[in-house]
Amino acid sequence: MSALKIMAPGGFTTIQDKGRFGFQQMGVPTSGVLDSFAYEMANLLVGNDASAVLEITVMGPKLEIKKEMDIALTGAKMGMTLNDTPVEQWKSIRVKPGDFLTISQVQQGCRAYLAVSGGIKVPRVMGSFSTYVGGKIGGFKGRPLQQEDTLETHDVPLLPSPRTLAHEFIPRYPTHALIRVISGPQDDYFNLEETPLWGSDYMVTPKADRMGYRLMGNPLPIKENMPKSIVSEPAMPGSIQIPPDGQPIILLVEQTVGGYAKIATVISTDLSKVAQTTPGDTLVFEKINLKVAHALHREETLKIKKIKASF
Repeated sequence: MSALKIMAPGGFTTIQDKGRFGFQQMGVPTSGVLDSFAYEMANLLVGNDASAVLEITVMGPKLEIKKEMDIALTGAKMGMTLNDTPVEQWKSIRVKPGDFLTISQVQQGCRAYLAVSGGIKVPRVMGSFSTYVGGKIGGFKGRPLQQEDTLETHDVPLLPSPRTLAHEFIPRYPTHALIRVISGPQDDYFNLEETPLWGSDYMVTPKADRMGYRLMGNPLPIKENMPKSIVSEPAMPGSIQIPPDGQPIILLVEQTVGGYAKIATVISTDLSKVAQTTPGDTLVFEKINLKVAHALHREETLKIKKIKASF
């Protein structure tokens, strides 16, 4: 039974989950959501585990509801109406057949996440429901959603009462974001004492998508005795590689290898900050050590456990 009909698909709306792991050696990237906290909260608010959601970029879709269910929108502030009446994000909302849900243009941040009761029902490909557009696999026919698509959901009991995320846990998405990194793995290619990466502003360019974010700012020169590129090697989300022009590129979830030296790596807890910036926003990088990165990760994990325990 169909649950959602796409009346208008929005800017770039795909089905994602936590990601597809263990296939990078075959050229298949992890894919998955770019803001893992917003993803987890969306599912939690409707009573799901790690279910497939809609990842919505910049401009939201218009959806016709075909089935009674609970929904929740998290992530970027986009504004949302149900039958032309404004409704809030970061809380569960009961919808019924014949309702129309409209998610508007982004006001703060870049990507929002719509979860529905039971999760979106699509085939599992290589252990994941995530869409990898470049490979045309996963999600709904391996592509972004289009007008007239219809989506099914798994049948589950509805919530006994609405859920709302406490205001203190709702993140803000500033247009000037502090991004914490660990130097390496090819930090020896650079003069780290003099590099402008620390403390300088880098602007997000229009070349920013799920593969990676190209930035513009003070060039990061490679040492004269070092080659301008390296033998291509596996890359992970958060790797900051430096091409010959010296302008950094932050690799994200639809990239498997990189052939340029990587000066630093964004810590996992700050990847969502990168993904929630849009062209014209600026990033400033702060170097931390592995001990601090682990502490920040534990802090994030404990926060999520605390939130889950509150429901």
